Amino acid sequence: MQPLIVLVVVFLLLIFPLGWWTALRIALAAMFLLGASAHWGKRRPDLIRMVPAALPRPDLLVTFTGICEILGAAGLLIPKVAPFAALGLSLLLIALFPANIRAAREAVTIGGRPVTPLPARTVIQLIFLTATIAVIVGAKM
Repeated sequence: MQPLIVLVVVFLLLIFPLGWWTALRIALAAMFLLGASAHWGKRRPDLIRMVPAALPRPDLLVTFTGICEILGAAGLLIPKVAPFAALGLSLLLIALFPANIRAAREAVTIGGRPVTPLPARTVIQLIFLTATIAVIVGAKM
């Protein structure tokens, strides 16, 4: 839930001074940086448990996805690169959704708290995906 709060608050704070496209890029960057921070902190073991069992080396996958989030966030801050970063982050969101499904179905905790239930997680993921797609579309305006 915290990433959604960061996305909305940063967007609302910046939309009037910077315009919607820049505000959205910065808000998404902040959100993905927050998400990436969990990949190396005390929540790392929880994220590793979220990785579907069929995938090898969940620890490396968590590290890799965290690096992708950081690189994507940096790319969002560069206007000419932002649409490509947003595309990559859109694909990452889609690729990570099975881990979110597993976490919700198996009642995985993150930081000692239960994960958001699957229906709400699905809506939140759709909001994130819509935001990344808006960055792609907004670049062409």
